[in-house]
Amino acid sequence: MASHRKLRAAAVVCAAVAVAGPASAAAWAAPPTAAGAAVQEAAPLALALAPSPSPDPFADLTPEEIADRAVTATQSATSLRMTGRVVTDGEALDIDFAVNERDECTGLMKIGGGTSELRRVDDFTYMKGDEAFWRVSMAGQGVPEGQIDATIELVKGRWLKIAPGQAGASDLSEVCDLEGLLASLDEEKGAPGDLKRGPDGEVDGTPVATLVKKDTGDETSAEETAAPETTTVSVSQEGKPYILKIDKTGGEEPGSMTLSEFDEPVDVTVPPADETVDLSKLDEGTSA
Repeated sequence: MASHRKLRAAAVVCAAVAVAGPASAAAWAAPPTAAGAAVQEAAPLALALAPSPSPDPFADLTPEEIADRAVTATQSATSLRMTGRVVTDGEALDIDFAVNERDECTGLMKIGGGTSELRRVDDFTYMKGDEAFWRVSMAGQGVPEGQIDATIELVKGRWLKIAPGQAGASDLSEVCDLEGLLASLDEEKGAPGDLKRGPDGEVDGTPVATLVKKDTGDETSAEETAAPETTTVSVSQEGKPYILKIDKTGGEEPGSMTLSEFDEPVDVTVPPADETVDLSKLDEGTSA
């Protein structure tokens, strides 16, 4: 039987995996589309051929002013949904989370063919992964195969309940910290002149203005020179100027993240007690 230390390791692994996605999702320096670079290179032609929405709500604004309005509007949201994919250390992570201003959240993450559900409510975090998810997460942490098997047997079909202060609790809580996730938007806009307005487009049928930021960097490695970071942010041209999508190509963590369902209710249900593995009780050496 795996000890509670193995469960701790599993929780920490999942925390590290989870935070990599939403943190990147919230940042301007995060999230990809394969066609992103080509679109930006073709921007002058696209602007000439595709008429802008009439009227253009950002017609008299600089890219920085559009960014300021977009960040302010998005940070004012009381809830939102994040869906997309980011790549960290060569591993693709898919996420789909709904988060509100009370630091509650519910959603899914997928990595290495495995899937895990995550819920956070009343300051407790609950995670329920399938065998593939636990296996790839713990293997990435260097947990021996025998210990992985024992831990999977213990948590199979059950929710891992993580209390405040326990291993992984702090990192996992960041996934559901709406204010913290949105705060990074303002920090990552860059210096004046970094942003350019790209061709207008659509995100799920909503017309958007795009802001493009290219980071050439000061590094001189061949790899970085061949794949500079390019981030494209899509800002709604209808209603509040919410940020609806962030695409990133090149760099070490390419990805694409869509934001939606602003200010909609986020309902999080506490899993039944008989379907949870209580990490605090395991720490005390008692039965879960």
